[in-house]
Amino acid sequence: MSQPHATPESESDVPTPVTPTSTYRLQLRQEFPFAAAEAAVPHIASLGVSHLHLSPVLEAVPGSTHGYDVTDHSRVRAELGGEPGLRALARTARAHGLGLVLDIVPNHMAVPTPLRLNRPLWEVLREGPASPYARWFDIDWEAGGGQVLLPVLAGPAESCELYADGGVLRYGDQEFPLREGTAGLALPELLAAQWYRPAWWREARTSLNYRRFFTISDLIGVRVEDPEVFTATHAKVLELVRDGIADGLRIDHVDGLADPEEYLRRLRAAAGDDCWVVVEKILAREERLPASWPVAGTTGYDALHRVDGVFTDPEGAAELAHRYGKTTGLPRWPEAARASAREVLTGDLASELGALERLAGPDLAAAVRELLIAFPVYRPYPGEPDLPPRALEQAAAAAGPGPVAAVRELLLRDPAFAARFAQTSAALRAKSLEDRAFYRYAPLLSATEVGGEPGRPAVSAAEFHAYCAALAREWPAAGTVLSTHDTKRSADVRARISALSQAPELMGSPAGPDPQLAWVARQTALGLGPVPEAGPRLTGALLKAVREAALHTSWTEQDEQYEASVAGYVRDPLDLPAELAGAARANLLGMTLLHLAMPGVPEVYQGAETEYRALVDPDNRRPAHFPRRTLARLDAGAAPQDPAEEKLGLTATLLRLRRSRPELFRGYAPLTPQGPAADHLVAFTRAPGLLVAATRLSHRLAASGGWRDTRLHLPAGSWIRLNSRIPHSGSVEVATLLDGHPVGVWLRR
Repeated sequence: MSQPHATPESESDVPTPVTPTSTYRLQLRQEFPFAAAEAAVPHIASLGVSHLHLSPVLEAVPGSTHGYDVTDHSRVRAELGGEPGLRALARTARAHGLGLVLDIVPNHMAVPTPLRLNRPLWEVLREGPASPYARWFDIDWEAGGGQVLLPVLAGPAESCELYADGGVLRYGDQEFPLREGTAGLALPELLAAQWYRPAWWREARTSLNYRRFFTISDLIGVRVEDPEVFTATHAKVLELVRDGIADGLRIDHVDGLADPEEYLRRLRAAAGDDCWVVVEKILAREERLPASWPVAGTTGYDALHRVDGVFTDPEGAAELAHRYGKTTGLPRWPEAARASAREVLTGDLASELGALERLAGPDLAAAVRELLIAFPVYRPYPGEPDLPPRALEQAAAAAGPGPVAAVRELLLRDPAFAARFAQTSAALRAKSLEDRAFYRYAPLLSATEVGGEPGRPAVSAAEFHAYCAALAREWPAAGTVLSTHDTKRSADVRARISALSQAPELMGSPAGPDPQLAWVARQTALGLGPVPEAGPRLTGALLKAVREAALHTSWTEQDEQYEASVAGYVRDPLDLPAELAGAARANLLGMTLLHLAMPGVPEVYQGAETEYRALVDPDNRRPAHFPRRTLARLDAGAAPQDPAEEKLGLTATLLRLRRSRPELFRGYAPLTPQGPAADHLVAFTRAPGLLVAATRLSHRLAASGGWRDTRLHLPAGSWIRLNSRIPHSGSVEVATLLDGHPVGVWLRR
């Protein structure tokens, strides 16, 4: 861990950054600026983490609640306290033994209001392709007839009041630059003479001619593959790294870049070998991160899927899927995913698809479309020798083998086409899976999380062990997460919902005119439970869910009558049936234990060291609650009073062990129980002397008679359970080992 020093800005005092032992994510916003983060440092340090992980800190759209809408790469965000505030936070963090990790956004910038906040874009709109900033953005000038389409109008242009005023074009509270020498023209001629065309926002779907983030037109893609653009957009971040303010970087949406590996190599060269770098990369279940990338690993959604999955019962999940299909009449997962991909590609991403089809030519348009729909992972990468056989076969069945072979050849020999295909593929997978199919397919909502596979949600103990062994071997410093600012449901909510997989009959028969929404509403209510403001929070989450699912309403085609009915699906806050309360507790403590003990660098989301029940954003970005007093009481020797306090105590114990004895968290060796309930225990050791064990599927375990004579053979030595003096060695009955607890941690004496 980085050691404190007097002045992190001083070059001579800059510590040598090392891999964090753990990180703690803070969501900065106007209501929670650097000063508020500074006040939380003592509590966060007392938990045992080594690094604060800050949401984006560069200048963003005024009032932004997340910071991913960057407007100026050269300045630290004034609303948060500016660069002095960030450096003060760094000093306080160092004084408490903490380093900083920064979240950076290389893929896109905001198209803000006021527009002049994004100076590079303002200059491009004023000067056109001749602007020195034109190289910053992926703009297809030819497709736009020499103009950038700006989808900013509330209706057709002829019905909107646009007028020139003082050297700018005005529309409501928005203003746009005027091309030199055009200010005196009549409005029709003036609009035709600009380097942009203000248009109805609906035109973005089919006519947008700049690359954007997913389908969000007010986030414009940035060409960081250009060395000059990279230098300009990364100068401030790299200064903060060189000054010792930041020890590590999280790279947002790396799949949006033209060439992720080339970008990462340039970043590594600029940031140095000691900077810890992880990438937000969503891996499919069988997909692996390219071994040649110069990073520590992913941010950890692949780990989330494995931890969630090992506490999901496969038989119960299958039963829920059967009941869901029978009740709703909706298709199974593979069909739902394909249908969502086709809808999104030909609808929301029609302009991106059109750009690809123009590049490929009309004879190959169908093959391009079918390859994108069939692609099984987020995107291909430059230099890959071939496309996945399954994608080629599925696309060939729909578009013909000849055209598909021609597109494959085009991908191999045309870097520009390959890059745009890959960027479109990433946007398609994100929008069609994360933001549509995951809301549409709802047998078990805990499985519809980023990086998950709803059609196959369960992960066996053997699969979990194989994943962890590979992580320890290949990416030991990768990030791991359970709850983030992007998870649709926090780990606590998912732990409650996944308990239903052990007793699918307790799901009941959700009633209502819309059976699909009834399923979503019941599981969401059970997951959230009786918490403050449950009603409004549930209503907000359900309204977002139905718009994303796009079965009856959507963000762009809202059915007001249907949306008014959503509130009727929110009943009184629901707690879990008594039969499942214990299973939810075992799930939550087991998930917490595995996450904090497994290979990788675990991250705790703000407030999630204790019970943290949150739904999709903006609910999961509510102000954090830091349980300072509870932690102090537990540290003074008080016994935990409920699962929330148990989780807090377990979290602090593992994080402190990681910080004080990092040598305990090396390697990985699974332990295999023997006996009738062997499948209900996940146990492993880390070198040289840490052993953990967690109960899985505890409701099923109890129904089958408990542990009975199931035993675990411990590695050589005497093992002492934390907070206990009783030693264990050799072959031990699991019931004796756990002593009535769902989880346990032992150290070798």
